[in-house]
Amino acid sequence: WSELKTDSSGLETVCLCSHRTHFGLLMDISRPCQQIDEPDNRILTFITYIGCGISAICSAATLLTYIAFEKLRRDYPSKILMNLSTALLFLNLIFLLDGWLASFDIPGLCITVAALLHFFLLATFTWMGLEAVHMYIALVKVFNTYIRRYILKFCLVGWGVPAIIVAIVLASTYKKSAYGKDLYGKDASRQGSDTFCWILDNTVFYVTVVAFFILMFIMNVAMFIVVMMQICGRNGKRNMREEILRNVRSVASLTFLLGMTWGFAFFAWGPLNLAFMYLFAIFNSLQGLFIFVFHCAMKENVQKQWRRQLCCGKLRLADNSDWSKTHTNTTKKASSDNLGKSLSSSSIGSNSTSWTSKSKSSSNTFFKRNSNTENVFTDKSSIKFAQADRKST
Repeated sequence: WSELKTDSSGLETVCLCSHRTHFGLLMDISRPCQQIDEPDNRILTFITYIGCGISAICSAATLLTYIAFEKLRRDYPSKILMNLSTALLFLNLIFLLDGWLASFDIPGLCITVAALLHFFLLATFTWMGLEAVHMYIALVKVFNTYIRRYILKFCLVGWGVPAIIVAIVLASTYKKSAYGKDLYGKDASRQGSDTFCWILDNTVFYVTVVAFFILMFIMNVAMFIVVMMQICGRNGKRNMREEILRNVRSVASLTFLLGMTWGFAFFAWGPLNLAFMYLFAIFNSLQGLFIFVFHCAMKENVQKQWRRQLCCGKLRLADNSDWSKTHTNTTKKASSDNLGKSLSSSSIGSNSTSWTSKSKSSSNTFFKRNSNTENVFTDKSSIKFAQADRKST
C-alpha cells in the first residue's frame, strides 16, 4: 500500500493507508489507464472492495448451500454452478488480498499471487463458457446425445486449461517473469499510484487474458441470443405483465451467469472510459451476488431445503410435506409428445430439459434448473427425482 501516512500523538501511532486499485484493472485494455481522476479512482476502489467482499460472501453461500444439501447438486447444472462459484470466490478473495500482499515486497510471493489471480480469472471465464456449452447441448443437441463422464470432462477443461496457460507463462518467462509488482491507480496528472501484483508483460496480458476472454465472450453471446430466441418464441398463457417480468428475469439471470457484463471493458475508451469503468466495477465485482440471487436464493427447491433445515416455527417446512416425499414416489416416463408440448407451452425459465440416456430406447425428460433461466439437462441420478417433483406439484 504505497501511500502511507502516520499520525503520532503521545504513545499512540496511527498508520493511514490509501489503496486505489479498482476491479477494472483486470481487464484494463489500455494498459494502464491514466484517464481517471483521483476522486473517481477512490470511488471505483470503494465500489470494488465492497463489491468483491459481498461477492465473495455470496459465492461462498452458494457453494455451501449446494454442498450441504445433496438433493440440490444431483443435476449437471448445479455441479457446473458450484465450480463457477468456486472460481469467483477465489478470484474475489485474491483480488482483495493482492494489494496487501504486494506491500511485503517479496518477489516470489508477488509472482505467486499474480499467477493465482491470473489462474482464477481464466477459470471464471472458462466456467462461464462451459455454461454456454452446456446450454447448447441442452437446447440444440437434446436428442441422441450422450457424453460419458460429462462433469469430469468439464472439470478437466474448466480447471485444466487455465492451469496449462499459467504454467506455460511461468515456464516461458522464467528468467524475466511476466508476473510481478507494478504501480497502478495513477490519475490524469500521473499522480498517486499503488503497488499491485499482476501481469507485467503486455503480450502475455493481451494473448492470455484479452484474447481468451474474447473467445469465451463470442461463444457466450451466441448462446445468449439462442436462449433469448427460445424465450421470445414461447406463446405462454400468462398475461402480458407476467410475460414481461419473466423475460426480464431470464435476461438478467443469463446476463450474469454468462458474464455478459465483462464486455463493458471493450467500451472503456476515450470519453466513455469513466462511465464504462463504473459499470464494469459495479456489475462484475458483484457478479457473485447476482448469481446467488438468481441461481440460488430464487430457486424453489433451494428455498424449500432452507425452510426444512434452517428455519423454525411457522417458516419451517415439515419433513412429511408433499415436496419432501417426491424422492420416494414413482412416476411414468414422459413421452416425446408430452416433452414437445411442455417445451412449446412454457418459457425457458420455467421448463427444464435433459439429454438422452445411454440407452437409445429411453425417452428425454425435463428437469427444472431454476425458475428464471435457461433450459438445462440433468444427469441420470436426478431424473426420477425431477419427474416426481413435477408430478407432486
